[in-house]
Amino acid sequence: MRNRIVITALTAAAVVGGIAVPAAQADGGYGDTTITSATVNGGRDIIIGSGTAKTVKVTIYGRDNSGLSKVDIDLNGPNYGYFNSAGACETVTACSRSFTIDPRVDLINSNAGTWYVGAWVDAKDGDFRWTERIRSFRVKRAALLSANASPEPVLKGRAITVTGALKRANWETGTYSAYSGQSVQLQFRKYGATSYTTVKTVTSGSYGALKTTVTASVDGYWRWSYAGNTATGNKVSAGDFVDVR
Repeated sequence: MRNRIVITALTAAAVVGGIAVPAAQADGGYGDTTITSATVNGGRDIIIGSGTAKTVKVTIYGRDNSGLSKVDIDLNGPNYGYFNSAGACETVTACSRSFTIDPRVDLINSNAGTWYVGAWVDAKDGDFRWTERIRSFRVKRAALLSANASPEPVLKGRAITVTGALKRANWETGTYSAYSGQSVQLQFRKYGATSYTTVKTVTSGSYGALKTTVTASVDGYWRWSYAGNTATGNKVSAGDFVDVR
């Protein structure tokens, strides 16, 4: 099964009443070392598909009168999601580590959601500081979204049927699964225009299916737009052109 994440998570766990739970450690330290902030993936959500590993950079920022020396970074997420990496700091105020996350071995679907970055930082003079939750960030399942508008061409005033499907990465099967019950916007861009406008909102049905009708008026492109949620990334389909005659 997903050995790497399970083993790592249990290593960082304590058994309470027969149930494995993440080991808690209060913030603390010694000397004048401080941890001031952290960045994860450049401040962007981490959106991961079904079969490709993603490398994420995490940087811890801090201060000490002798300079920072080493860092040990933990990433903790829902359902025992856990990653760890340690090494030398690249400058006296910044310490970065790269995490390669492979959904095929590192993740299960319930790991998606809000994660936290914590770090232990050592200074050159022996001082240190530990902060369990420096900041939060999101790890999300990637979405797929398709669109098809027909008939093509169509007479002005006739109905155009716009269909599509919303899916999201299933980290446990290595595929994309239908995503139902989600609000998805139908958008239109008139031929020659530079931006899309929202026409209506449709809820994805069984198998993630999307379907609605609109009245043909001018040539242009139809597409679907999904805003995402706390566990799933946003996605916009390609536009499908319809010639109105």
